[in-house]
Amino acid sequence: MIDAHQHFLDPGRLDYPWMSGPYERLHRTFLPGDLSPALDAVGVDRAIVVQACNDLDETHWLLRLAATDPRSAGVVGWVDLTDRAVGDALAELRERPGGDRLVGIRHLVHDEPDPEWLLRPDVSRGLAAIAEARLVFDLLVRTRELPAASVVVDRHPDLRFVIDHLAKPPILSGQLEPWASLLRPLGDREHVSAKLSGLVTEADWQRWSGADLAPSIDLALEIFGPDRLMFGSDWPVCLLAGTYDRVVGTLVDAMGDLSAAERATILAGTATRVYGLT
Repeated sequence: MIDAHQHFLDPGRLDYPWMSGPYERLHRTFLPGDLSPALDAVGVDRAIVVQACNDLDETHWLLRLAATDPRSAGVVGWVDLTDRAVGDALAELRERPGGDRLVGIRHLVHDEPDPEWLLRPDVSRGLAAIAEARLVFDLLVRTRELPAASVVVDRHPDLRFVIDHLAKPPILSGQLEPWASLLRPLGDREHVSAKLSGLVTEADWQRWSGADLAPSIDLALEIFGPDRLMFGSDWPVCLLAGTYDRVVGTLVDAMGDLSAAERATILAGTATRVYGLT
């Protein structure tokens, strides 16, 4: 099993603007030594660590951690996509300790004031540099940004995209439209995959159940199929709503009607192929 989406956090080292209100409970360090027992408890072999702030210093730090952590299968970091020297920045990251673990880039798109931020010419230039570097781009978007996401994936057919957290379905309200209709067109793009991650924190943190997540997971299976879906815990953010083993167990239960091969694809195969893991 490969956890395709988790974070390491250090508020003493980095600034996380989103870590306020109910998220203040995460205001402490979360490091590889904290994650390993959770991975062991449910039989997860490796994990991909994903950026949590738009700061190049964080990417440097994550690569250093990955260089000494045998469980770190890859790093999805951050670079300034609007910088004309994105290609140079990516090359420099690969020369650093742990640079061989760099598998993708992400930006906190859903925190940008402009819902069409992805369509800016300077961002498009940066995405082209990521494609040239043969890296993946993780799309962190909500319903508001899905129209722009549909346009940008068509503009960059040579870039592999991964939609984080299924674009955050409105599980708490139970009103899946227009999220569902806006997500559906992305299923027609073979270079787009998605993560079954971050769903528990879109539900009622205190009272969610597998039944609350099932409609979103079922729709994702219909749209993308197992070959373009991957499991991610969103640890430690998921701890706001449940334990690591509960999050994993709920996903496994939701795959009850799938074959063993299809389960293996979601739990490891898709992440291995899309991120080019060794």
